[in-house]
Amino acid sequence: MDPQVVSMIQKGILETLYMTFCSSLLAYVFGLPMGIILVVTDKDGIKPCVPVQQVLGFFINIFRSIPFLILLIMVLPLTKIIVGTTLGPTAVIPPLTIAAAPYVARVVESSLKEVDAGVIEAAKSMGASSWQIVYKVLLPEAKPSLLVGGALAVTTILSYSAMAGFVGGGGLGDIAIRYGYYRYQTGIMLVTVVLLVIIVQIIQEAGLRMSKSGDKRIR
Repeated sequence: MDPQVVSMIQKGILETLYMTFCSSLLAYVFGLPMGIILVVTDKDGIKPCVPVQQVLGFFINIFRSIPFLILLIMVLPLTKIIVGTTLGPTAVIPPLTIAAAPYVARVVESSLKEVDAGVIEAAKSMGASSWQIVYKVLLPEAKPSLLVGGALAVTTILSYSAMAGFVGGGGLGDIAIRYGYYRYQTGIMLVTVVLLVIIVQIIQEAGLRMSKSGDKRIR
């Protein structure tokens, strides 16, 4: 590969990481509270409120059911309003966030529901408020599972970002589509695929290591 191609791939890696981690951060800003609300308002939760739980779960399921490529096209007008353009890595962040936040909410919900009910009851018996139970019991106890779920969420967002190449979103996915698909340059496409696989493996390994280091049960 000539220097121009190497430079393009390096730029693609940076764009992919930028899209993935910015979207992951924003997805957790919205998804984490939604996941907590789903658990707290469940019929067996700290503050049961079935209507809230069902309505929120309904909307989460709707957005999770929309294929990302379709969602990406659907929210183009909103993307234009938010970032002022529909092209480039920054323009992919709003649809990535919208697609990933419901997924994150379900991941968080699943992790929090793994917490032993006896620990929660003990906190209640000591007079802990709902917020204290969430902040000092649920989240710390679910930390290992949340970290593993976080790694899965980030890799899912990374796979979504690869589809952004169809609308000029940039990143490794854009390079694979433009050169591997449209120009039949298989070598460049294979390089981008290998790089994506390597990035996924690094993220998953990092999540697993952090989960093990924060798991009190294996100490």
